[in-house]
Order: sequence, then structure tokens, then C-alpha cells
Amino acid sequence: MGERLKGIRVALAGPRRSEEMAKLVTGMGGTALLRPAQGTVFLDDEILRRELGDWLESPPDWVILTTGMGLDALFRVAEEMGRADELQRMLAGAKIAARGYKTVAALKKRNLTPLVRDDDGSTQGLIRGLSEHRLEGVRAALQLHGDPAPRLVGWLEEAGASVRVLLPYRHTPPESGDLELLLDEIVSGQVDAVAFTSAPQARFLTEYAAARGRLDDMLAAFETRVIALAVGRITADGLREAGVGRIVVPEQERMGSMMVELSRYLAER
Repeated sequence: MGERLKGIRVALAGPRRSEEMAKLVTGMGGTALLRPAQGTVFLDDEILRRELGDWLESPPDWVILTTGMGLDALFRVAEEMGRADELQRMLAGAKIAARGYKTVAALKKRNLTPLVRDDDGSTQGLIRGLSEHRLEGVRAALQLHGDPAPRLVGWLEEAGASVRVLLPYRHTPPESGDLELLLDEIVSGQVDAVAFTSAPQARFLTEYAAARGRLDDMLAAFETRVIALAVGRITADGLREAGVGRIVVPEQERMGSMMVELSRYLAER
């Protein structure tokens, strides 16, 4: 990797595998700063059991799945409830839409094939696929990972569907001190890039900046001197929803690919 990021300061917004990513940055000659913009992720068993029970008692016409991990969590909890076979039958009898190759793989493992799958790993791709189907009056069940999806829910409701949302995982906010430090460094240009590995990181940072009246300054910094990095298209979607226009995202959803794409982008400027 050499010195492709020599002199570049990269803030790492992801709490998971941050040490591994820091080694990637330093191995390329850059400086890595650990700036978590997301707290812990946890499975809320009690709420999940109740919501899953509602799904099974009143099966939806469409099931929209956005993460393979979320689908695995549904089956794990259904197994504990003694209702895994019921969940399998419900999914087999419904029309399924899936976002991302990991979700499609999790379905394939259970001999389920989505009628709609996004073509680019994004919410917009999922909407494009769903737009080919009549949704007026249908009951849609939407599985999210741990972050709300107002654009997708709004689009489904405008199309005439009634939507029930299930969030197997929940994200807790990071420490406000970490967000304050990261925000200061972005606005003042003390970092050259911020690496995001999930959409909630963008949401928490944006909400924090807005609450302090600094959102416009932060977005202006991202458009000019600070590069917003996204590990994949779903994370890039979260940044766009937060108002970030200039985003560097690799073709392959890998941390190493993200840093290589950053070095390529800097070399071309």
C-alpha cells in the first residue's frame, strides 16, 4: 500500500473493527483518528417477540427485508418461540423484496427467493424494483436493521400500502464528547476524510450538528475540504439522506477497498 495516504488524517466513525481499519490507514501512510459516531447495537428480544408475533398472527402481503443479519435474528427468535416453521410458511406465502446481496443469500439459505431485489444495494434500487408492482391496499411488513427509513416508508405509504416496521436491532447514540470532537474537526478542517461504516453514524452526527446549529457548517465542510467516505451503498444512502452531496464509495463493500478508493480519489484531484 506504500504511502498512498501520506499526510492524510482519516477520522473513523465506526466503533466496530476500528483498530483493524486504523491499521489499514497507517499502513498506507495516513493518520487514523478513532471518532465513534455510533454506540452499541443490541437485540431487543422482548419487542422483537411481540412484533414478530403480530406479523405471524396477521401475515402481510409483502415482506421487505433490508439486511441478512436482521432476517437471521427473526428466525433465531422465532425458533426460541417455537414458531420458526410458521415464519418459514409466512415468508413462503408472501411476496418478498430484498435489499443487498447478503439479504438475498440469507433467503437462499432458507430456500426463499425474492420477487424484487435491488440492483445496486441501495434503498433507491429497492424502490425502483417495487415501483413495478401494484401496492395500493397491500399490507407490507418492513424489516430494518436498527435505523429508521423514512424515505422508504414514505414512498410505500404514498403508493397506498399500509406499513408495519420491525427493527430487530437497535442502535444507541455515541458519547456526546466523541461527536463534539468529530464535529469540531470536520468544521475546522482538522481531518481530511471521515470514514462511515453504517447509516446510523451519519444520522447521529447530523442530528448532533443540527441540535447545535452547526449542520450547515458541517455540510459545507463535506462539500469542500473534508471527504465523506462510505463503506458501501447503503451507508452512502444514509449520508445522502443526511444532506451530504460529495461521497466517495468503493464498488466492493470492504474497508480496504474504501481506503484504496480514497487514495485513488485524492490522486485524481
